[in-house]
Parts: sequence; structure tokens; C-alpha cells
Amino acid sequence: MNATESTDPVSTSLTRLESYVVAERYRGYDPYDALTSPVFRWPVLRSSRWIRIAAEQLLKRSPYNIRPLLRIPKGYNPVTLAFVLEASAYRALAEPERQVEHHARAAQCVSELERLQTAGYHGACWGYDFDWESRYGRLPSGTPTVVATGLVTNALFVAYRLLGLDRAFDLCASAARFVIEDLPRLPGKGGDFCWAYYPTDHQQVLNATLKGARLCVQVHSVTNQESLLDAARSTATFVARQQRTDGSWPYAVSDRRSWIDNFHTAYVLDAFNAYQQLTKDERFRVVMDKGWHFYRANFFFDDRIPKYYSHAAFPVDATACAQSLLTLCRFGDVATAANVAEWTINNMQCDDGHFAYQCRRRRLVRIPYMRWSSAYMYLGLSRLSFALTGHSEAL
Repeated sequence: MNATESTDPVSTSLTRLESYVVAERYRGYDPYDALTSPVFRWPVLRSSRWIRIAAEQLLKRSPYNIRPLLRIPKGYNPVTLAFVLEASAYRALAEPERQVEHHARAAQCVSELERLQTAGYHGACWGYDFDWESRYGRLPSGTPTVVATGLVTNALFVAYRLLGLDRAFDLCASAARFVIEDLPRLPGKGGDFCWAYYPTDHQQVLNATLKGARLCVQVHSVTNQESLLDAARSTATFVARQQRTDGSWPYAVSDRRSWIDNFHTAYVLDAFNAYQQLTKDERFRVVMDKGWHFYRANFFFDDRIPKYYSHAAFPVDATACAQSLLTLCRFGDVATAANVAEWTINNMQCDDGHFAYQCRRRRLVRIPYMRWSSAYMYLGLSRLSFALTGHSEAL
């Protein structure tokens, strides 16, 4: 299938998906929302860390959606709004006949993101709308992280660049202060560092620190604030040092999470590419190119099915599918992105327009996750549509 042939299926899929996302008012379930169940207000369940972790994992891995039985509400997540915002910016240019509608939706998302930011820090910042428990810490609802903040601000920056929404950039500039002033810096070698995942954290998560770097160079590209570029360069150097000989990166360093997966690798590549595009500094080109070749060679079965891990075909995950569209388009491989879109639409889009969570070896898990699956695919398909209509700018 070539890019021209994929235009109609992508457009049709986007129309169905948009109807679903808008009808749900951007609200939905999440793979990690177990702790929003009222049962976790009970004293024993509220205080037991391991029971809470187990509940999250069991619910995430279940092929059945028992959230209504557990009275888990559909959440309103800032990252969902960010995905809709960025998608709306792309669609406003790809569909001139609907530009006013998409522009209005983007402006509405900016206003909502401004309202939903977490207070009490040096700058704008965002977290998820549910409590989150892991071996590495407990994050109450709203706790700001560099990942959530980086995803939100990337969408804001795209909206600023494509639609001229000045308030979107103001929030980016404010969020850079959160990254610079509120996140601990975990030292590496020779003066480089890794930003922590959240303000009281000490994890060294590679894609997370690069989201902070990307935000800094985005703001620097407008303000020329050299301290932002210096910080971005330093933490990018840290990540470059962690690249393995085959071109891959582990999820984290200094703990057991050494796995390599599709979308976290893609996040790293996108951030390095944004750094180079916005700064014109090519010191990481060899690192980026080596990572891109690993990603492209190891994460796509038959050049159309995104693999979660490089060594296994299953599960095929909606987030991996959506992020694959973004990264393939960013690196100019629109033909493969169109192949991925065709396979994902044909195999994972459900009758009501939403995208299934995962295609596992023996079943399709149709649970309607908004942030993880449907809103993310709305962004991925919108970015592909943007590329298919002749727009190639990587922001």
C-alpha cells in the first residue's frame, strides 16, 4: 500500500475515532487507574503498598473490563487533552475546510490544560488524574512528572508553532521553570545529569529526562535563553552515554528496568531529533542515526506490525502503534507509517470507533482506554494525515 492509497482509510478512521473521543468528552479508563476504585479507601487497602501494586497489575493485565464493577470512574487526563490538542493542530492544516473547527478545539484544550495544571511549583506542570503505586514510589493523583509535563508541553509547542496560539507557548515557558527548578538532577559523568521523574524522585529514566530536554530546547528556540540549552545539552549527553553497542537504550539505568521496548525507544529518538532540528547542533547525529536503525530494524514485523519488544511479536499495543506513526513520520518513513496505520485500523479499531488496548496472541483486548489507546491513535493518525497531505515539518 502506498501513501496515496492510505488517505481514504486514514480519513475514514479519523472520522469514526473523532466521533468517539468527542462523544466521550475526552474521558475514559486507563490501564493504571485501579486505585480510583472506592475499595481503596478502605484502611487496609489504602495502606498496603503491595496489595495496591498487585491490584494495578492484575487490572492492567486482565483481558476483561471489570472497572464498572469496581466503580472506577472514567478519568479526565491532561495527557489525553494534550493528544487531542496536538492532533487538532495537525488536522487544522491537513483539512482546510474544517480549520475553524479544529482551531477552536485546540484553543479549548489549551484553556483546559491551563486549568488542570498542578499548583505549588515554580512553573506549569501536570500529572495523571489517578493515584499510582510502584516499587519506585507512590504518586498521588496530580503529582507532576517530567513525562506528563513533557507530553503536554510538546502538544502546546506544536499548537503554538502551527496555529500561533501564544498562550500555549506561555505555558511551555512556564513549564521549563518547573523542569529547571523543581526536578532533582542526578549526576552522571563529566558534568552531565539525568532529571528525576518527579520532584521527590531519584530514578534515572532515559526517555523521561529527554522529554525535559526537548521542552528546554523548544522554549530556547523562541527565547534564546542559554541556560535552557545548556541543561538540555547536558542531559542529552547523559542519555547518549547510555546507548548500547547495538544502538538501543534501556528504559532506565541504575535499577532493574533494563528492558528495551518500542515506544520508549521512540520517545528517545523523537527527543534527539527535536534537539537537532531546533538547535542545529548535530553532536548527537551519530547516536540518533544508530538508534533509528536499531528501532527501524527491530520493532516492525513485516514492515507493518509494531512489536512491543524487539524479540517478540506479541502483544501489539495501541500505544506502540500510535507512537510508531509519530516517529516514522518524524524520520520521513511515511510509507511504513501508512502500512502501520492500515494494519492497526483493520485489526484494532472497534465498531464504535475506539481502538483496542492490545492484540495478544489469542485475543484482542477491546477495553476502551482513552489516554493509552484512542486519544493516542487520534494523534498518530492525525500526524500521518498531516504528512500525507504534503506537510513534513518536524517540530
